[in-house]
Amino acid sequence: MGCTTLMMTLNLDHIGQMSCNPAIGGIGKGHLVKEIDALGGEMARAIDETGIQFRILNTKKGPAVRASRAQADKALYRMRMKRVLENCPGLMLRQGSVEALIVEDGQIKGVETQIGECFFGRKVILTTGTFLKGLIHIGDRNYSAGRAGDFAVHGLSESLVGLGFKVGRLKTGTCPRLDSRTIDYSELAVQDGDEPPQPFSFSSHGVVQRQVPCHITYTNSRTHDIIRSAIHRSPMYSGVIKSRGPRYCPSIEDKIYRFADKDRHQIFLEPEGLDTVEVYPNGLSTSLPLDVQVEMVRSIKGLEQAEIMRHGYAIEYDFFEPTQLYSSLETKLVKGLYHAGQINGTTGYEEAAAQGIMAGINAVLSLRGEEALVFSRDQAYIGVLIDDLVTKGTDSEPYRMFTSRAEYRLLLREDNADLRLSAIGHRIGLAGEAEYQRYQGKKAAIDDLIQYLDDNQLNADGETNARLESIGKGPLHNPTKLSQLLRRPEISLSDIRVIYPDMINCSRDVDSQVEVTIKYQGYVNRQNDIVERFQKMEDVRLPEDIDYSQISGISREVREKLLRIQPRSLGQAARISGVTPAAITLLSFYLKKRKSA
Repeated sequence: MGCTTLMMTLNLDHIGQMSCNPAIGGIGKGHLVKEIDALGGEMARAIDETGIQFRILNTKKGPAVRASRAQADKALYRMRMKRVLENCPGLMLRQGSVEALIVEDGQIKGVETQIGECFFGRKVILTTGTFLKGLIHIGDRNYSAGRAGDFAVHGLSESLVGLGFKVGRLKTGTCPRLDSRTIDYSELAVQDGDEPPQPFSFSSHGVVQRQVPCHITYTNSRTHDIIRSAIHRSPMYSGVIKSRGPRYCPSIEDKIYRFADKDRHQIFLEPEGLDTVEVYPNGLSTSLPLDVQVEMVRSIKGLEQAEIMRHGYAIEYDFFEPTQLYSSLETKLVKGLYHAGQINGTTGYEEAAAQGIMAGINAVLSLRGEEALVFSRDQAYIGVLIDDLVTKGTDSEPYRMFTSRAEYRLLLREDNADLRLSAIGHRIGLAGEAEYQRYQGKKAAIDDLIQYLDDNQLNADGETNARLESIGKGPLHNPTKLSQLLRRPEISLSDIRVIYPDMINCSRDVDSQVEVTIKYQGYVNRQNDIVERFQKMEDVRLPEDIDYSQISGISREVREKLLRIQPRSLGQAARISGVTPAAITLLSFYLKKRKSA
């Protein structure tokens, strides 16, 4: 976007390093990646160039919850991202550990490293991952680290606390890595990727890497007995780790105890790359001692002789309560300071990337003197993510994105992310001209095809019904518009092309978009009506100088939450946990009274 930028990182060789599973996307997460791509971000292009298995999840379900996921070649992804950053105009890279912030009169001025170097800038974005006072746990042993092989950072947490920020501790974990040469794949189920593989990026020229299969195995009663007998040696169950981990990505210890009725748990054996023998056993995250990890792994079918190349571990780290942020991700305590990623209590590459691109965009817009870019909950999953963080916080467990978090998920599909956001990305100067032209061409093609389907019809004659019969569909009894025929659940656009040979040709993504638009138009219209009703509350802005103590009838608890979060609108205030409908009514009356005074 034209600003001279310095990126400081602990190790320049670890740019783009995938600390946990070597994959991008998934349920809810794939939506974020598509939105990042539509805005002009890099993640989708990176996985398209380095992905070694692509799959669309939830294909048997509705379009709102279908999601893309791809295995990455871990080393290629890292090298590719480093190359992109090194060749980015206006971006400078520097290795160093930021240990303190330089703040004057509530305004950020720069950062100071562990060796006393000072770097000054008008905006600072902290994207600290799991490195703030990171503590790795393996059984009864623990040591300071940001992740295995990297140092932790201690001074920065203390600097933030000294500025008045509220700090907390969270926990996450990872699996042991296995040597593929010691795995017996002969009796394991093979999981192939989609053919042809569907790329993530809307501007992609296709998938370029050789595609490889994953394999599926399962834990068993012996595995569970091994874990139960050693549970007292797990730091999570011995009381050594007191912080909460991600509920939706539990350790194998958690699975055994939380789902005691299950006699097995699925394990996906995912290759870490084309030129490595390391395998990631997805579903086997653990912090048990190494001897127990070995016994546990070897109790699983196909892994009887498996060798562990890297141990699994849990890691505790500091995060800072995201209710201390505005929706722009700028902090309320220090002007010009932004937080993005796990420092806000989220988990996952995609959630971090979504926050990172928005913090960067809003830092630049602020320098330009322009209004912050804040997506509403009906505009983007990014909007849902950030609104949840700044409104509800993440003090109980790391936040992970799911489609279920979005009230308007039929409007926020993966397939229409470019139609929702590309024009915005182009307007702010992030998405390029080529991407914008592609978006305009797609939009025009969609409009043309919808109009064509509305303008043309099928006669209920013998020839038409014979074609319908040839593809196993029921006959027509009356002349029917093509668009009306497409609304039938059992009829697809490819069927219509068989029935109506003169049909205009379009690309696959245009066909898909048109089919969803027409088939789900009624549902979409209903969601749009709901959005319109709720938008009235979002449009009621709350003044920055509002004095909640002057509103009679509101409880002390509600008043404290409103003061702490400082919602920007009546709608956001209504989404704060514990703020009752009665309190919103009183707040609304107060605003009307204030306006008329």
